[in-house]
Amino acid sequence: MRDRRAARDARRAREFEAFVAGAAGRLLHAATLLTAEAPDANPRARRLLTQALAHTYARWDRLRGEDPYDCARQHLAGRFARATWHRYGAFGRARPDPRSPLAALAPQERLVLVLRLYEGVAEQQTAALLGLPAERVHTICDRATATLLHPARPAAPRAVGPKVAPS
Repeated sequence: MRDRRAARDARRAREFEAFVAGAAGRLLHAATLLTAEAPDANPRARRLLTQALAHTYARWDRLRGEDPYDCARQHLAGRFARATWHRYGAFGRARPDPRSPLAALAPQERLVLVLRLYEGVAEQQTAALLGLPAERVHTICDRATATLLHPARPAAPRAVGPKVAPS
């Protein structure tokens, strides 16, 4: 009996390690985009990834037939949404890194954009995951895309100097 359990635990550990080896890089990149941190300094994104992987590992035996990547992505997105929309935790108070490509977006816009465009999650699935109407998800995605494609131009500096009277 112990041998069977030890073999099952070893197989579970190998399967999960293989999953992490294949999926952790993409999940970390998604988390880094969500938190709008610099890729080389992303402690909040790493914390999000660790929480998502821990949650996935805890559910590993019950995931038969389900995609573990989808489970990790859903937990990652849900955790980020709760932390930012309810303004608690490190994700809600943090300022985005200006070097991040998504720094100009609000957290909700980043979340929708990452799920829809980077992860390729369908609009209906994104709406269900976030508890929003599909039309709202569509509007947020359009607005965020427009913000990235057509950034606001900074105001031109005014010329400072003596005024010359017209002659």
